[in-house]
Amino acid sequence: MPSSQKRQNRENRERLQFFGPAIVLTVIGFVIAFQFIQPAPPRKIVIATGSPTGAYYLFGKAYSEILEKNGITLEVRTTAGSGENIQLLEADSNGADVAFIQGGTGSLAKGKDIVSLGSLYFEPLWIFHKPGLSLNHLSDMRGLRIGVGGEGSGTRVLAMELLGLNGISDKNTRIVSSDSQAASDMLMAGDLDAAFFVSSHKSSTINQLLQSGSVKLMGIKRAEAYALRYHFLHVLKLPEGAIDFAANIPAEDFTLVAPTTQLAARADLHPALIEALLMAAQKVHEKGGGFERKGQFPSPNYLDFELSESAERFYKYGPPFLQRYLPFWLASLLSRTKVLLLPLVVLLLPFFKVMPPIYQWRVRRRIYRWYAQLEAIDPEVNKDFAPENLESHLALLDDLEDKVANIHMPLAHTDSLYHFRLHIDLLRKKLNAAKEKLAAGNS
Repeated sequence: MPSSQKRQNRENRERLQFFGPAIVLTVIGFVIAFQFIQPAPPRKIVIATGSPTGAYYLFGKAYSEILEKNGITLEVRTTAGSGENIQLLEADSNGADVAFIQGGTGSLAKGKDIVSLGSLYFEPLWIFHKPGLSLNHLSDMRGLRIGVGGEGSGTRVLAMELLGLNGISDKNTRIVSSDSQAASDMLMAGDLDAAFFVSSHKSSTINQLLQSGSVKLMGIKRAEAYALRYHFLHVLKLPEGAIDFAANIPAEDFTLVAPTTQLAARADLHPALIEALLMAAQKVHEKGGGFERKGQFPSPNYLDFELSESAERFYKYGPPFLQRYLPFWLASLLSRTKVLLLPLVVLLLPFFKVMPPIYQWRVRRRIYRWYAQLEAIDPEVNKDFAPENLESHLALLDDLEDKVANIHMPLAHTDSLYHFRLHIDLLRKKLNAAKEKLAAGNS
């Protein structure tokens, strides 16, 4: 092996011996700190939606496709609606992590373990009835056969609330509980006189009813009064021709009331998943359409539950910086570790600033420790210099030079070695000059 290579290997070993313990301590510190960071988010979560023909299910599938690109599996579970979704969020096992719920159904929750991630869009109340019925107010439905939505659905909760406000109950009217598709089929078959549906205008069931021609849409004449009584309701205007311009559907303006659809989650849902879900919601709903203006949703307003802290940060500052530019899992890891990395870096930075000077002092000490012997025999420094010791002093210099010749110095510090040799030679000249002067005086 060439001498230069041997020298390099020796220097590398010296550096490793000096800096190695510091590196090991640093790694140990990071390992210990890593134990205290928040666990990684799960790779699979469940979202409770609604019937397969409803808007909840369609939006759940859209979220699933977006999250799949980030390595998150979102299982879309069909349900009877908001009531069942709230039960699944509160379930101890086999429940849901996140769910769509209808505004105004939050009172169905038994505890406080649910948080809101935001409202997503308006979900109008649609009331369809058989032609030939003169229905101006909800109170006119007394004695009819009315579909109010399935058990566990938000439609049923809202329908029964409004009907009750108008003096209608199962004691004076035939109340039929069924899901939206079944109610639609029964209405068009003549087995129901009227039916309530709470759904987006994008729902296939709503579009089918609007374009069927065999049923009529009922407007809400006292919409402002209902919105005043129930603050989760909003008054919407469905203009003539808004659904289909060519077919002029609807044939006149209608006033509707609408709660909002909200995204709710378990209170312990991982913050990184909340951010990922809101980014998906932003992609799906931000562009608006229908009753929603661009940028109006997702929104931190119109909520049944307390807004989660992670969602609140999202609405204030937008998507996390790391998640904008890095893959989800890498961004999540860095986000979870930065809380501990920053203080560790603050502590370690001074440590590593001190190490190089200490290493430099340690290397140069191999030379500096011999300077005391040079001072002891320097006639200009030592006031007790005895001329009779000149020979022993010169012998000491020769011995020092031999020892220095065997000292290994890294290339970056060889200047210290050559300086020491120059000082030995300079002192030797002084001693030889003193020796010659002493010899001249004795002759």
